[in-house]
Amino acid sequence: MTFENSSSFASESIGIDIPACRNHSQQRGVPGVMASKKLRIRPKYAPSDPVEVELAYQLVGAAGAPVVLVQGGISAHRSVCAHHADAAPGWWEPLVGIGKGIDLRHFRVLSIDWLDAEACSAQSVSSEDQAEALAGLLDALFIDKVHTFIGASYGAMVGLALALRHPQRLDRLVLIAGAHRPHPLASAQRAIQRDIVRLGLASGQVDQAMSLARQLAMTTYRGASEMAQRFQGEATQIDGRWQRPVEAWLQRHGERFARSFSARHFLALSESIDLHSIEPETIQVPTRLIGFSSDRLVPLADLFELQQRLGVTASLEVLDSPYGHDAFLKEYDRLTPILRDALDHGIH
Repeated sequence: MTFENSSSFASESIGIDIPACRNHSQQRGVPGVMASKKLRIRPKYAPSDPVEVELAYQLVGAAGAPVVLVQGGISAHRSVCAHHADAAPGWWEPLVGIGKGIDLRHFRVLSIDWLDAEACSAQSVSSEDQAEALAGLLDALFIDKVHTFIGASYGAMVGLALALRHPQRLDRLVLIAGAHRPHPLASAQRAIQRDIVRLGLASGQVDQAMSLARQLAMTTYRGASEMAQRFQGEATQIDGRWQRPVEAWLQRHGERFARSFSARHFLALSESIDLHSIEPETIQVPTRLIGFSSDRLVPLADLFELQQRLGVTASLEVLDSPYGHDAFLKEYDRLTPILRDALDHGIH
């Protein structure tokens, strides 16, 4: 489904198994660099003086091609796809590469590692801080303007913040499963996750707490119909207690997350989602919104509201998917033509 709004033209280690890609060997020959830049920003929740931050980034694709900024959820990182400097598959490998939805023969893809509060010498980190760091990175790399910002989940929030503060740096936004504010129910669920991690820090059981917080998060990322289809079956006794089939899946994701993500980083970025707030009327960059029917973290009602309130042309496409919020990490075949069209033809 596509919903148009042209009335104002003037006016969460991801925990997703990456499928094998047929042309992964081609990816290894793609030009790419992984580096960092020291930048100065003025964090929202810090003293007024600018602070120096070190921002890690990846830039990959055809030399001199238009730049596409790609940012994911709080668990994502700069390694969006494989390239000659890093052959490991990236977190969005099926969508970024030679002949893929974001074709590296025609575009360069820039992405960053998220900053946290400690990196900003601040009490908390905001989506606006990430946006300021991105703007500073564009300056440092002598990139005047970005062809498209593609953001999913927290990345969509940062895209809105960048469009608010630096609209001249963007031609268009493509925002997937992200809105102008967090939904209160989602904020409540994240607050419980953060309290679990704080309890683990206080008791010296950080890994266990991180695992439990991630397991709770997984129940919010996925749709009810997918869970019902995947985890049918009777409870079995394991280690002296009854366990349902879904529990092993949750434990596997929790343990993997605890091994790969620091408690400090998690607390800062989870909080950053819940501090995010943008007035849509202030956005003057053409925007394409993509939502998922079963997403409980970013309900479609929030995306409808965002589309209607945006200050420019905006479209909303709704994909019927069983995968909930994580559909942007699962529905590759359906997102591919949407991204191609957005890059080639802009916002309809």
